[in-house]
Amino acid sequence: MAERLQKLMSQAGIASRREAETFITQGRVTVNGKRAQLGESADPATDDIRVDGVRLRLPDKKIYVMINKPMQVVTTVRAQEQEMRRTVRELVPVEGHLYPVGRLDADSEGLVLLTSDGDLAQRMTHPRYQHAKTYEVTVYGRIEDQQVELWRRGVELEDGKTLPADVLILERTPTHSVLRVVMREGRKRQIRRVAKLLGHPVRSLIRTHLGALSMGALKPGEWRHLTPDEVTLIKNEAAKVEKSPASRRSQNRAKPEGAKDRRQREGGRAQSDNEYRERRENRDQDQSNRERRPSDRKPTPEGQRPTRSPRPEGSSGRRPPVGGARPKSSNRAPRPAKGGINPAGTSRPASRPGSRPASRSRKPPRGGRP
Repeated sequence: MAERLQKLMSQAGIASRREAETFITQGRVTVNGKRAQLGESADPATDDIRVDGVRLRLPDKKIYVMINKPMQVVTTVRAQEQEMRRTVRELVPVEGHLYPVGRLDADSEGLVLLTSDGDLAQRMTHPRYQHAKTYEVTVYGRIEDQQVELWRRGVELEDGKTLPADVLILERTPTHSVLRVVMREGRKRQIRRVAKLLGHPVRSLIRTHLGALSMGALKPGEWRHLTPDEVTLIKNEAAKVEKSPASRRSQNRAKPEGAKDRRQREGGRAQSDNEYRERRENRDQDQSNRERRPSDRKPTPEGQRPTRSPRPEGSSGRRPPVGGARPKSSNRAPRPAKGGINPAGTSRPASRPGSRPASRSRKPPRGGRP
């Protein structure tokens, strides 16, 4: 059966699906002697699939291992540069490509699942699948019921509000409190951040369950293979594909206005894109008809300036003032034209050099002498 190369490489334990994409883009994967392309599928039973020249072989039997991770152990397969702490893979001397399912802080301890089943690991760790994880948390001080209720409903952190969690008080003393926390999301150091925000820093944190899988009586550093019943149990849980509340919350967040929202805002509920397009064209046509006005310009020959049609006699072309046009006074004397000649033909008297122009007469103030 043909499957994507990323999936086959993940099943073979060579790399994760994201790392396999990098291998393919780098040209390190070939199918029947030809360089593989991203998104290509192949059948390992009939096709020759090679990674770095080595033929891909799928394991006949998949491996499932649980370990009680001690503190100061990193939950990775390969240690990064300048990392002096041990990795969880070094504690499991089993041949094959195993990678951990999920992460657990180096300061925490508890259940970690390692497997060569890439599909199961992807379903158990992807954010859109809601798989419960149970922790036993010891915090400093006596935590109050009001603080526990806040934790249950969700706490506002720097990266958003946390999802509701199941928090049960197991023990409470003046010096410390023991809680059982069941959560369905896994932000970085989430439990420690919430506890610190509530005023009760974490003293110890142990993961006891991964879904319905229990760590049991394993001591820190001990590991064992899963039983067939446990493998069936986690596979049945992984088969439950259900979107988490976090994904539903992200879908309900305010988004930029899209085409559908714009259709509903502009013209009601459009039943189809064709109806919306037709209504939009009609609206544009109506708007263009309103803006189009009859022009009083006449076509002019090429090379001449356009001229307007003559205005009706008596119209000035200016907008009249509010309340109607003011009538012109017939008793008003005509104003002399420029050049010193008035309409009557007589010259206007010139002012003497150095003399001040005649000022207008001012009205005497009320009650004063004329």
